[in-house]
Amino acid sequence: MRAFRTVFLLLSALALAACAARPSLDDPPLSDRDLNLEEFFDGHLTAYGQFQDVLGNVSRRFVVDIEGDWNGERLRLVEDFVYEDGSTEQRVWTLTKTGPETWRGTAPGVIGVATGEERGDVFNWQYTIDLPVSGGETLRVGFEDWLWLQTEDRLLNRAYMNRFGIPIGEVIISFERH
Repeated sequence: MRAFRTVFLLLSALALAACAARPSLDDPPLSDRDLNLEEFFDGHLTAYGQFQDVLGNVSRRFVVDIEGDWNGERLRLVEDFVYEDGSTEQRVWTLTKTGPETWRGTAPGVIGVATGEERGDVFNWQYTIDLPVSGGETLRVGFEDWLWLQTEDRLLNRAYMNRFGIPIGEVIISFERH
């Protein structure tokens, strides 16, 4: 009976998560600011984040030290993660501006090319990545990141994660420029 209850709760949570409304680039702007990724991420930043599953359980927290470099054609982000358990990870993104508001990017572990679009104070970024998990294994997940410029020096990111199209959790990150 307990196993049935657990499965029922998990399936209910998945169904609710799948039906939840997502942000849209067509949503009304929250401010009159314009997010320019190349300006915001050029320099030193610190980000604070956590992962929570579809049931709302927070299972991992982290701090990220980021060095960004915009050379006029490409934006390179070196992200050094330190997790609460002391483990570390580095991810290096290379992003290219493909139009006035569009971007493409690659990083080790990313399957194919990530794509994104800026609109006003919002940026939407989508990709599939093989995330490292314990024992040297990886887990292939899809990300749909939504970033909102809150102030000139602060950016909020909510990333929806899925596996085989089924929601598995979210990552919330706050970026701060130095």
